[in-house]
Amino acid sequence: MASGVRGVVEALAVVTSIKYGVWATVIIFASAAYGSPIVWQDWMLIVSHLSMAVCAVLYGRFFLYGMVAVGLAAAWTLLNDIVDYSFGVYPSLPQSLDERLVGVAIFTFALTVFSVGAAAIVSQANRRADSASAVRGEV
Repeated sequence: MASGVRGVVEALAVVTSIKYGVWATVIIFASAAYGSPIVWQDWMLIVSHLSMAVCAVLYGRFFLYGMVAVGLAAAWTLLNDIVDYSFGVYPSLPQSLDERLVGVAIFTFALTVFSVGAAAIVSQANRRADSASAVRGEV
């Protein structure tokens, strides 16, 4: 059971790190495109969130989650998106994006699907690498 929980946590880590790493960066640049200034805190957020997404991909190869865990992570993250944008509890947005909430919601859902796909690709790549190592007799 512990390994099942571990797999779900690892899949959630990959999915959400990619999603929110990219999401925060795109939202900052989108708000700048509509007139919000980019301040030093935004640059700090851009660097830290993009780093989070890159780390998820780089370190994902050490994780042991499978496709069931990816499915559970997908369900959780999509449910989170539904709650956020159905009940208005989404993260704070720059004022310049207030009138573009539908577009932000669509982008958020699409990014969730992309992140789940990326986590699935990482999982499958891990499985192929493990199979190749087993065939070669590596430990």
